[in-house]
Order: sequence, then C-alpha cells, then structure tokens
Amino acid sequence: MKNVLLIGAGGGMGSACARLFIGRGDRVFGVDRSGMKLEKGVVPLFADLTDPEQVNAAYEDVKAQADTIDAIVYAAGIYEADSLVEIDEARLSRIFDVNVFGAYRVIRSFLPLLKEGSRVVLVTSELADLDPLPFTGLYGITKGTLDRYAFSLAMELQMLGIRVSVIRPGAVETPLLDGSVKSIEAFTNRTKLYPDIATKFLCVTNAVESKAVPPGKVAKKVRAVLNSRRPRFAYSLNRNPLLRLYGILPKQLKLYCIRVFLKSKKAGK
Repeated sequence: MKNVLLIGAGGGMGSACARLFIGRGDRVFGVDRSGMKLEKGVVPLFADLTDPEQVNAAYEDVKAQADTIDAIVYAAGIYEADSLVEIDEARLSRIFDVNVFGAYRVIRSFLPLLKEGSRVVLVTSELADLDPLPFTGLYGITKGTLDRYAFSLAMELQMLGIRVSVIRPGAVETPLLDGSVKSIEAFTNRTKLYPDIATKFLCVTNAVESKAVPPGKVAKKVRAVLNSRRPRFAYSLNRNPLLRLYGILPKQLKLYCIRVFLKSKKAGK
C-alpha cells in the first residue's frame, strides 16, 4: 500500500487516478478546491492552491494521519485562451499561480513527509516542450515553466533519493478539454485585435483536440511511473502528428507557417 498525495483529485485525471490507486489498495489524500466532489475512499483535503496557509493546513492534516507519503501527484491546472497583449493582469497572474506556484507550494510544504524512494509526478502538457502557439500561448508558457521547474526539481531531489517525472498528455477527455474550447470561443468574441484570426485558430484547436484519450490512460501511466524502479523524467501520451511536425520546425519557419495559415482566407473554412 502506498500513501499518495493527489493534487487536483476532483478533476477528470485526478478522479481517474484516485479510482485506480484506491482499487490497488493505496491510501489517497485528495486535495482540491472546496465543493469539488471526490471519489469514494479518498481522504478529502480541500485547499486553495493559491493560498499558502491553506496548503500548509493540508500538510498538517496529512501529517496527523501518516508519517510519510510515497508519492505526490500534481494533476491540477487551469486553462486560459487569450492574447498576451489583451489579457488583464489578474487573469495572467492566476493561471501562473495555479499551474506553477501551486506546485511549488505543495512540494515545498509536503517535502518533510517524502522519504528516500518517494516519487513526485507532475502532469504538464504536450505543449510543454514546444514553442508556444498563439492565443493558447499562456497555457503553454505556464506548462512549459512547470516542466522546466520539474526538471530543476529532479536535479535537486535526486540528491535526497526522490525521483521526479512529468507526464505530457495530449488532449484528454476531461472538463478541462471542454473548458479550453469554450475559453477560445470566449476569446474570439471579446478580442478586438484578432477577431477573424481567432475564429480561424478555433478551427485549428478543434482539429488538434479531436482525438482525445480517456483520463484512465493517464492514470495508468502515472501508476506505472510510481511502480517503476527507474522512472524516466518525461512520458508523452497521445502525441498529435501536427504538433509533432510543428515541434521540429525551425523557429522562423514556425512563425511563417502560423502567419500564413491564420491569415489565409481558407484557414477558417
């Protein structure tokens, strides 16, 4: 039996992880926002990841019930689609606060409960190791930052016998996926600089996210990482062929292709 701290336990991937872990006999401490419905059998811990005091309170709750934890799985995250020159600072700060600083707060607070052989797994994104795309760049930037944070963390925690890995899933059948499409639709309705181009980009997003994997597939990969004697740093799932091609293009060619495609009269048809 493992003691697993699961962050984002009420989300699609978090719920799938919780069901799988509990089914294997693990004890799951599930952290999510107040009001989120958690899977049966999860030890509920409600905390706002943007509030250090609430994260520390969750740590004290776990500490009172377990001497150590075997793994931290960070599956929390929010999505925003917007122009980098139109988004207001409050929304900009919030996505960084959840997607990046939330992970920092959790791992810093719960480090005393980790032991040699413990694992830290962070769910980033297929976009994490790619150059950002327009209008979804903010999400890609935060996930890329989380990915780089994870590698730096892996460099340090290996000295303590703790391994860090990232899961880079593509589109996953979760409420976040539906929310991402709605977020882009909302952006197309409010942008003043890119109304036509944003509409065309929505078509691109729908094509990229048309083949989504069930969250259970991500959960199985997370579990495999926790059980592996020598886990790799990065695991990619459901890699989209278009994004794979985009990833190998030189930067100047990427800029050219995006500009030509999104400004083409045929792009949105």
